[in-house]
Amino acid sequence: MSGNVTAAGVEETLKDFWASRPRRPHRGRKIAGVAEGIAERYRIDPVIVRVAFVAMALCNGAGVFIYLLGWLGLPQEDDEVSPVEALIGQGRSSTPIPLTVLLCLALFPATGFFFDGGFTMVAGVLLSVGAVYLLHLNRGAVNRPAPITTTSSAEQVTEMGQEKTDTPPAWDPLGAAPFAWDLPEPGQAVAPAPPPAPVRRYRKRKSPVTGITLGLSLMVVATAVITGRGETWFTPLHTLGAVLGVMGVGLLVGAFTRGGRGLIGLVVPLSLVGVLGTVVNLADLNGNGRVGDLNPRPTSIAEVDSEYVLKAGSIQLDLTGLPNAGQVETEVRSVVGTLQVTVPRTADVEVRCEADLGSVQCLGQESNGTDAQVETKDVGTDGPGGLKILLHVRNGVGDVEVKRG
Repeated sequence: MSGNVTAAGVEETLKDFWASRPRRPHRGRKIAGVAEGIAERYRIDPVIVRVAFVAMALCNGAGVFIYLLGWLGLPQEDDEVSPVEALIGQGRSSTPIPLTVLLCLALFPATGFFFDGGFTMVAGVLLSVGAVYLLHLNRGAVNRPAPITTTSSAEQVTEMGQEKTDTPPAWDPLGAAPFAWDLPEPGQAVAPAPPPAPVRRYRKRKSPVTGITLGLSLMVVATAVITGRGETWFTPLHTLGAVLGVMGVGLLVGAFTRGGRGLIGLVVPLSLVGVLGTVVNLADLNGNGRVGDLNPRPTSIAEVDSEYVLKAGSIQLDLTGLPNAGQVETEVRSVVGTLQVTVPRTADVEVRCEADLGSVQCLGQESNGTDAQVETKDVGTDGPGGLKILLHVRNGVGDVEVKRG
């Protein structure tokens, strides 16, 4: 399969995915076997798939929505079709019809939450779909399941009738078989077969969904630029969410009109940017700051800057060289990187440590994950008095550590 993201390539990959989609095994399953089936189909660790489902479930329930779709759309390993296909009479499935109906009903509140769950929910679903698409694009040839064909009773009767009609008997001395009746008399000319009808080739009509969707997206961006001055809502993140909403509608319309599949190549990277924007405070990107490393070691209060800022990199601020008297206040901030501040053992410290996504270790207290925060006061080993440090350490993505020197 080609890795080029084109409308034809995306369509071919989606068709191949459906034809060779994972099957839910009986062994190793935790709930319905969706994660185990995906892992077995593409030869990856099932723990990775389960962790991905849990992570997407934290995105306002996106993982639950995708799991329900997999439960309904993926057949079990010994079934002819999936539960939803069996519900409309396309074949046999061992999933009871009442359970299939119940799962379909469960999709309705999940779908409503998809539209009302905010950018995180929409982005989680789009990321999940994009991940499955890329997984099949790169590992679709691995462990392909054998196709299961279904034959209806009517087709079996037709085949039996054709076999009795089209197969002549082994011995028919009287010429009673119908085949003998169609033989020409000796010397009779055989009429030539009529020439085959010319094959008309129709040019596939290109769907306008992609062009219309891109045009509407550009109109959204233009509206945000023109009317967004002085308006607090028209932030870059909100504008990106509106654009992804328009593209999501385009993909939905394209699913019924066989068009718009080329939008996936834009939706996936834009969703990644949006998810990162919801985690990291984009306001930290403004103002001063650079990319690199900072290792300041001030030895007097006058040498301490009011702030130490990086957009990406590492800051290691060592305050152990300050005199044991007076007061100092500073802020250490970065968007992506590692922040470490070392304070004297005897200093009175009031500190607030924050990380949008990462680990915080602040004078013996710890917090991890998203929106990790620690706020504490510590008077040092000699009790109150002496040098006082007011400290604020904030990171977007990465680790924060404040320790005694």
